[in-house]
Amino acid sequence: MHALPAAVAAWTLLGSLVTARPPLQISSQGSPGSYAWPIHGRVLRGFEPSASPYGPGHRGIDIEAEPGTRVRAAERGVVSFAGAIDGERYLSILHPDGIRTTYSWLSRLEAREGDLVARAEVIGRSGRGHRGSEDAHLHFGARIGDVYLDPLVLLEPVSLVGLVRLAPVGAWARSPP
Repeated sequence: MHALPAAVAAWTLLGSLVTARPPLQISSQGSPGSYAWPIHGRVLRGFEPSASPYGPGHRGIDIEAEPGTRVRAAERGVVSFAGAIDGERYLSILHPDGIRTTYSWLSRLEAREGDLVARAEVIGRSGRGHRGSEDAHLHFGARIGDVYLDPLVLLEPVSLVGLVRLAPVGAWARSPP
């Protein structure tokens, strides 16, 4: 594993302080903040690292989505798995930087194992989410080898344009008529 550039290491440390988690360690191949969101929605449940490979935790994030919503590849790559496990549909993509992303609880697969997919290409449709969950969602995970990563570190920042409205400076300076 190569050393991360200082700016990336500082950004990762800052993110971990804000979220009260240990700093994320990713390879120099990792691209913090460069992956596209696979689906648009609020994060219902965040990443919860496990203390051991088989211990409790949440190895990804849950993104709110109505069932049947288009799920897109977060980055270009090769579909390394597309199929059912215990009756539920999953899809994994191996990306050129060594990161493998996983899209879980899908209602439909639109890519097959071995397919080359482009960034933002539709690869499936969202389903209901984890068994027992009240809110429909996509589970999105990421890892390098056997090390799970917090997918939020990989995803592009969400734009606040359209959410934040600023009043013109002059509006506050004027006295009411």
